[in-house]
Amino acid sequence: MEASEIPALPRGVRLHFDKIRDTWVLLAPERAVTLDAVGLAILSEVDGTRPFGEITRTLAERYNAPEDQIAKDSSGFLDALRDRRFLDILP
Repeated sequence: MEASEIPALPRGVRLHFDKIRDTWVLLAPERAVTLDAVGLAILSEVDGTRPFGEITRTLAERYNAPEDQIAKDSSGFLDALRDRRFLDILP
C-alpha cells in the first residue's frame, strides 16, 4: 500500500464488538474476521479520509515504534483485507 492511498471500509463493512465472544470483529455481509489487538489498532485509524502514510505515522507515535516497521506490517494486513474485499482504496 502506498503512503498516499486512502483506505476505507466499503459499504456494509464495519467494526463491531462481539459481546458474546468478548472480542472485536470486522463484519461484512455473510462473513466476519476476528481481530487481534494489532488489527484493531490499525482499523481503528481507517476513517476513509486520511492517507495510509498519516495512519502509519499516528500508529508509530502512539506505540513508539519505527514508522517503517508499522508501515510494512499495516500494509500487509490492509492488503490482505483488500484482497478479501473487506477494504477499499479511495481515489
